[in-house]
Amino acid sequence: MLSRNSVHARLTGLVALLLLSVILALYVSVRLVTESAIRQGASDRLAVGLRVFEQLLDTRAAQLRDGVVVLAADFGFREAVASGDLPTMHSVMLNQATRIGAQIALLMDDQERILASNVPGMPAGAYFPHTAALAIDSTLGRGAGVVVLGHEPYLLVEAEIRAPLPIARVVMGFHMGQDMAADLRSLVNLEVSFAAIGRTGESHVESTLAPDEVRVLLPAWQAGDLPDGMEELELDGRSYLTDELVLASEPDYRMIAFVHSSLDEALASFHELDSRMLLIALTALLVSLLGAQLLARSISKPVRQLARVAERVGQGDYRTPVELHRNDELGSLAGALNHMQAAIAERERRLAHNALHDPLTGLPNRALAIERLENAIRTERPLALLHLGADGFKAVYDACGASCVETAIQTFVHRVKSALPAGASLARPVVDEFLVQVDALGADASVGLADRLLQALGEPLVIEGHEFRIETRCGIALYPIDGVTADDVLRRAAIAMRDAAAQPGRLQLYQQGRDHAYDRQITLVRDLRHAGERGELLLHFQPKLDIRSGQVQQAEALLRWQHPAFGMVSPGEFIPLAERTGSIQHLTAWVIEAVLRQLAQWGERGVSVQVSLNISAEDLMSIDLPDRVRDLLGRYRVPAEQLVFEITESAVMQDQGRALAVLNGLRALGIHLSVDDFGTGYSSLAQLKRMPVQELKIDQSFIRELDEASDDAVIVRSTIDMSHALGLKIVAEGIEHGHSLDLLERWGCDVAQGYLISRPLPAAAFEHWLAERQRLPVSVE
Repeated sequence: MLSRNSVHARLTGLVALLLLSVILALYVSVRLVTESAIRQGASDRLAVGLRVFEQLLDTRAAQLRDGVVVLAADFGFREAVASGDLPTMHSVMLNQATRIGAQIALLMDDQERILASNVPGMPAGAYFPHTAALAIDSTLGRGAGVVVLGHEPYLLVEAEIRAPLPIARVVMGFHMGQDMAADLRSLVNLEVSFAAIGRTGESHVESTLAPDEVRVLLPAWQAGDLPDGMEELELDGRSYLTDELVLASEPDYRMIAFVHSSLDEALASFHELDSRMLLIALTALLVSLLGAQLLARSISKPVRQLARVAERVGQGDYRTPVELHRNDELGSLAGALNHMQAAIAERERRLAHNALHDPLTGLPNRALAIERLENAIRTERPLALLHLGADGFKAVYDACGASCVETAIQTFVHRVKSALPAGASLARPVVDEFLVQVDALGADASVGLADRLLQALGEPLVIEGHEFRIETRCGIALYPIDGVTADDVLRRAAIAMRDAAAQPGRLQLYQQGRDHAYDRQITLVRDLRHAGERGELLLHFQPKLDIRSGQVQQAEALLRWQHPAFGMVSPGEFIPLAERTGSIQHLTAWVIEAVLRQLAQWGERGVSVQVSLNISAEDLMSIDLPDRVRDLLGRYRVPAEQLVFEITESAVMQDQGRALAVLNGLRALGIHLSVDDFGTGYSSLAQLKRMPVQELKIDQSFIRELDEASDDAVIVRSTIDMSHALGLKIVAEGIEHGHSLDLLERWGCDVAQGYLISRPLPAAAFEHWLAERQRLPVSVE
């Protein structure tokens, strides 16, 4: 039973009389607003549909372009075009067109004369009339366009065929017809039409509209008040909101895409709602006339108060409580609003915190760290930014899973915090990197702080009974010495952190000018993977002298890189980059094939040389290396005995079992194996005996200043005696002085290599040098 104080009881009373004008105004307003909203919604859907169409067209053009570019880059196809092999050109082109779903394909020479075609009306020998449509920049980009062939629209894409200069162009395309219109309609639920309009009045339309609507589309559009842009068209008694996109405009024709949103369908649901609203309004009016108007006065004040509260909440003010002390439903609503404000405020606080903090550690994330750094720089306070990089969390994950990683990171962060001074700000921008910002800290003090941090973090972590060591490196950048913006300081601290990995103490202050060196490294890393394909890599060959016979029957292949921007890049610079970025196996594969190709060419000219080349640690981890080398030996028909693979001691030590399996596989092919830089690694004699090697190469650091009374002489002589006892041949590299060669000959060294004999030479120069030497009397240089 309703009490006298309830809003429900009073609303059923006197307020009905005041609802007369309210209901009428509400009905009219809702009707006007709803119609306007429906029309606006139709307009928005139309705009979205047009954008989707453009994106679909771009996507299909890109897919088609990729397929055409692949065809243009195909070596066999280019050879066929260059040689004029018409059947091969035609077959390959049609096969590629079938694979990528192109409906038309043609090939034309650099004079725009068609060489091969599946387009009716464009036989071989004719000239392609639409080159200009593909040559200009359009919404599809240069090399793509919409043209009309046989009164029907097609999307065409072209690509140049180079060998290496442009010799031809291949063009492919697909029909923009009913199927494409139906695809777009299924995506955006809009009607789609394509119209090709000739300058003389002829036209062709492909559309998802009904046939009767299609017939009047162009006359209605041309008769519209707005020749361009969105407009309302009456098509066979149905209203459509229509927008257009000009796809092509040539002297002989225009190609236009239309999207249509049916206003009749959009308004149909509203008409039913309108009838119901009218019925409800009349019913409410009749009921309201039975009420009383006095209750409205007691309701208007709390309603306005609650409306103001709702407005404040909408503006983001959640702190002002609702002061409404009533015992009815409005009082309950006021209490609910107060609870709602508090709940929204708490959720926004949590969202704001999560947006700027790392959820695992609670540390500021990258965004908040940059904001704090910018605030400090804005006040021109000197500061130090320490960038910590941590390696080893993957080992924790491999050992005991994700929960252990979280524990390890939290323990790591606790140690960092314990070593930081008061006022320092710690942030975690990415998974395994941390930022420490300390105001008013100079270079010496920041180095001291970084050293204390690295010492604190050097102790192993013990997690679930496992002991893990997290290797940490630290880079330091100072404001304003190393940068005047947050981006500069942050970037240079990161560069210093990367440089720290190569330092003994894994600590590095930013060095001025490292930006350029870092940019150079990035460029080299980016270009190195494709250097072989671009013809930038080349081999030099350094002769090796057989000391006993005085003959040169061996050489070492040394890789060189002629960069188009930086010139000749030292192997000491790009080889470490290749090893760090995973490109070293691509380089090794290129070197092996290039050496075999050169050996095959020399063999055809009667030149027989054994060539050695270096194999990296990553190559020794590739279990299929022997199979790949076997295939190359068979392809170039080079005896395996002409190859010597040089490996380092440290490379074998990374994974002895796997490395030895690869070495045994190479040795089984007949390839000779050599231990390079012997004396600088960590292998034992027992390890050396297990390796299937035939020679040792003494590192040049022991040879370059070799003297009979030096410590190096003891090491070199002992190594020669030991190697001969093990049945191994000895190669000494880095020989630059005649007295060093005399000592090596006296001690029984087998092979000598160095500038005293010859510098590394290009293949042609090496062959000439070898021929000249063979004409001279045999002597030891």
